[in-house]
Amino acid sequence: MPTPRSGSFDDLLAWGSGMLANGGIADARREARLLLGHIGKLTTEDMLAGRVAGLGDDVTQAYGASIERRVSGEPVSRIRGFREFWSLNFEISPATLDPRPDSEHVVEAVVKRLRERAIAAPRLLDLGTGTGCLLISAVSEISGATGVGVDLSAEAIHTARRNAARLGMADRTRFLVGNWAATISAQFDAVIVNPPYIVSRTIDELAVEVRDFDPKLALDGGYDGLACYRDLAPQLRRLVGESGLVAIEIGIAQSTSVTSILAAEGLEVVEVVPDLAGIPRCIIGMPGPG
Repeated sequence: MPTPRSGSFDDLLAWGSGMLANGGIADARREARLLLGHIGKLTTEDMLAGRVAGLGDDVTQAYGASIERRVSGEPVSRIRGFREFWSLNFEISPATLDPRPDSEHVVEAVVKRLRERAIAAPRLLDLGTGTGCLLISAVSEISGATGVGVDLSAEAIHTARRNAARLGMADRTRFLVGNWAATISAQFDAVIVNPPYIVSRTIDELAVEVRDFDPKLALDGGYDGLACYRDLAPQLRRLVGESGLVAIEIGIAQSTSVTSILAAEGLEVVEVVPDLAGIPRCIIGMPGPG
């Protein structure tokens, strides 16, 4: 891969855009700008206004390396080391899923329901927390809310703790290593879950950005994509007591199956929340009658 020559911001941006376009990256210029801004520690305002001085050889070389990584399929978020979610910047690591915009619908649904119930200091539990983005985002929206995040990966838990500290949520959240809720005995006002739900045999068909860079542990939902829902359902009922709610993300065409799995454990689906494309994305469940 050719390397960029030292030059102006415009020259480097044009070079990077061309390399990404030739590599099949759809939004080449925007991604080239994001990477150059990250490598050069440039603000969006300065780039748009043209207030950028000459960039040195160190920036040029690092930018060239980042463009090469992107052409190989590595997402911009992985190269930069963070993803914006719920208007907050979350550090990501090899052990964490790269947060998706669709998951913001889970946060929105939880916040809406808890506000409607006017609980003074709601307690939240986030199973499979990863970066902590769901828990931290929800807690940040509700005054007095606190929460616990659990993940099987110790590295993911370290990442979540760093995110909580950097975003000012360390005193309102705790993060624990565990296998779902096996070590959790308390009850919560809301339990949030974004489990792996990709059918095992289809993982190799995913986009390279997902297949090669997201941890398989956070993707693989078993032979039919529903294995984790079956494992979780018996635990969820005890975690929400008689009045708590469950907000659980689902994959495409999984709404009916997950509803049945929850119903078998005494949880009634009270709302199915669609994403912006109208696809069912989040199920809200509560303890059913009897």
